[in-house]
Amino acid sequence: MAKAAKTAQKKDLKASADAKNWTKVIRAVRSPKSGAYTFKEQIIHKDKVKDHLEGK
Repeated sequence: MAKAAKTAQKKDLKASADAKNWTKVIRAVRSPKSGAYTFKEQIIHKDKVKDHLEGK
């Protein structure tokens, strides 16, 4: 097995720390024509999730 380079690990730590600030929001939306539910997915910053779910 090959060893991973130490410099690559430092870049990954920064990217993973930034990625923890984002959240995937999945909403069920009802279609006005058929009445069936569809799902809409969005990636939103964790500080704005509550506002997004309230519809602001």
